[in-house]
Amino acid sequence: MDLHTGNPPVGNLPSLKILLAGPRGFCAGVDRAIKIVEEAIRRYGAPVYVRHEIVHNRFVVESLERQGAVFVEELDEVPDDAPVVFSAHGVPKAVPAEASRRKLFYLDATCPLVSKVHREAEQHFARGRHMLLIGHAGHPEVVGTMGQLPEGTVTLIEDAAQARTAPVPSGLPLAFITQTTLSVDDTADIVAALRERFPDIHAPAKEDICYATTNRQAAVKAIANRADLMVVVGAPNSSNSLRLVEVAERAGCPRAVMVQRGRDLDLSLAEGVSTIGITAGASAPEVLVEEVLTRLRERFSLLIEEVVVAEETITFKLPAALVTEPAR
Repeated sequence: MDLHTGNPPVGNLPSLKILLAGPRGFCAGVDRAIKIVEEAIRRYGAPVYVRHEIVHNRFVVESLERQGAVFVEELDEVPDDAPVVFSAHGVPKAVPAEASRRKLFYLDATCPLVSKVHREAEQHFARGRHMLLIGHAGHPEVVGTMGQLPEGTVTLIEDAAQARTAPVPSGLPLAFITQTTLSVDDTADIVAALRERFPDIHAPAKEDICYATTNRQAAVKAIANRADLMVVVGAPNSSNSLRLVEVAERAGCPRAVMVQRGRDLDLSLAEGVSTIGITAGASAPEVLVEEVLTRLRERFSLLIEEVVVAEETITFKLPAALVTEPAR
């Protein structure tokens, strides 16, 4: 049955209203990254090595492993004669430089919107500006963005308190850029603090937070105050999924939980609840949302309403090496 229409009452099961947030799930950057790995396996045969999880979702990673992908953390784990793919989060410049030194055949699956931030960072640096990067320490995207520039030329800002107090070099013009998967509201507070402290700071020409992050948070806000419980399908190491949990709670939902698979949902959370909102992070496939609905149908008759705040039509092209005829 089409999950958008729900299902007819079954026996004496109690009814449960489901609000499906739209958009949810895969974004164009994630879709492109997965296709790059799949096409590389098809063209060059298994194994194809992938540096870091291609996207932060174990279901996706395990699916690609079954097809012939081998996930590693560093290039020294990649044999000299094997293709390697860089993850959607982006990598420091040292990584492709090392791949080139070893003459590895590599494909860069960095999301084009992350690459845009990298170019902004390079342009600011070329103009003599010190960079303030709004983001989360240790996240692969932040590591990759900071790795575009020489050490010491970027200051990481994680919250508004740091924006007000973090030491910055004196005598240099400043610019800020942001991780693409942050909370829209938190980032606005940090930017406001930076602008108050540094009125002349250079801002991005266009918001760095990606369209998919913005749209998924807006969709959650649209249903949060109508739901008694919000279920976010995503991974605990996925920044954009974690932000959806936070956004739901701040927007008025009494409780928000994250699950990786349908089987992970504790059905006791739905007892005494009349309405549940469901969304999925940008690296979570729709099949996992369907798993959550199937899990809920074990105990409830579902009445499903999809609440769509934006239509997404963006697609990103595959690298030229995967569009032309194979060269090897």
